[in-house]
Amino acid sequence: MLGDLTERIFAAMNRPFESKGILLPEQLPEYISRLDNAIESERIANLKNSSQSNDANALRKDPLGRRAFPFMELLKQAHQNNESVVWGID
Repeated sequence: MLGDLTERIFAAMNRPFESKGILLPEQLPEYISRLDNAIESERIANLKNSSQSNDANALRKDPLGRRAFPFMELLKQAHQNNESVVWGID
């Protein structure tokens, strides 16, 4: 389940996920913006979709905005503190 979430978040940021990586402070505003736009686009699509398929129902039950909230907060705090986001380092 977390792998699926990670894939959704990184796809929304238009960045491939790697097991080790770093988001530099100067990259954070763009990634925050992309993720925010993806969340908003999904929200609008769910509102507009009057004849909902199973995929739309799944998105409504598991919206990206709710699932990505902790990661978005991490990005915002790192940006505010001019820090990198690093993962998978041994």
